[in-house]
Amino acid sequence: MTIDLDLLLKAYASGIFPMADARDDPETFWVEPKARAIIPLDNFRMSRSLRKTIRSDRFRVSADTAFAEIIAVCAEQAGDRRETWINAEIEEAFNQLHALGHAHSVECWLPDEESGEEKLVGGLYGLAIGGAFCGESMFSRSRDASKVALAWLVARLKVGGFSLLDCQFMTDHLASLGAIEVSQEAYLDALKQVRGYVPSSVLAIRSPIRSSGASAGADLGFAAGAGVAAGAEASGKVSFGALDALLARLEEDVRGAVGSSASSGGSSSPGKLIAQLLTQTS
Repeated sequence: MTIDLDLLLKAYASGIFPMADARDDPETFWVEPKARAIIPLDNFRMSRSLRKTIRSDRFRVSADTAFAEIIAVCAEQAGDRRETWINAEIEEAFNQLHALGHAHSVECWLPDEESGEEKLVGGLYGLAIGGAFCGESMFSRSRDASKVALAWLVARLKVGGFSLLDCQFMTDHLASLGAIEVSQEAYLDALKQVRGYVPSSVLAIRSPIRSSGASAGADLGFAAGAGVAAGAEASGKVSFGALDALLARLEEDVRGAVGSSASSGGSSSPGKLIAQLLTQTS
């Protein structure tokens, strides 16, 4: 059975999201936590070592190029987590939302030491509801890969006109990166103020999707961002892809400076641009 996508979007617009008790659990239930973790976009905490890693371009970072692989890895059992809340039903629904332009991913890549071919070593995914990005889960197979993915996400949201990044549940890892905890009421107030927000009645979302479960397990989430409505990018209001235009211009500037004395300044590489964006405040 597939989760109704319209109902799923309305749920997120109402501050509610789906979870399962385990990867192989066929039952999916709605969660409405009393407290939410969010990362204020102007308060992302970038340590000196993380800044150095970002500026070095150690990872090649992309967006929306391996969504299915990202969510599949996030749904796997790993050494640091024996269970996952992403069941097949949730995974299928998000893959469909990605195909429709609502769900997005950020990927980190490194060359394989033996073959030299690029391999996915970290990343994250989430759902855009107007100017809010609801982060769902992230993973890392190389040191700092998930931190770099999150840093790139924050920069992407800032450039794209987002104002809210939801991380769902607070963790020590998220707190170290600047996440704060707010009440569900405060979260909903912030959600209603983002660009492109469309009010949604929660009346139809009060009963479980297919079961009576109501626990709130805790993997990583994120919050809100890119425009999901058709034409959002063209309208100039909210755009998950706005950063790509900046990166394309940067590449053109670097190519134009080759063989000349011209300098593109402090943002002469993708990583340096991201670090610069993260130190700017609105």
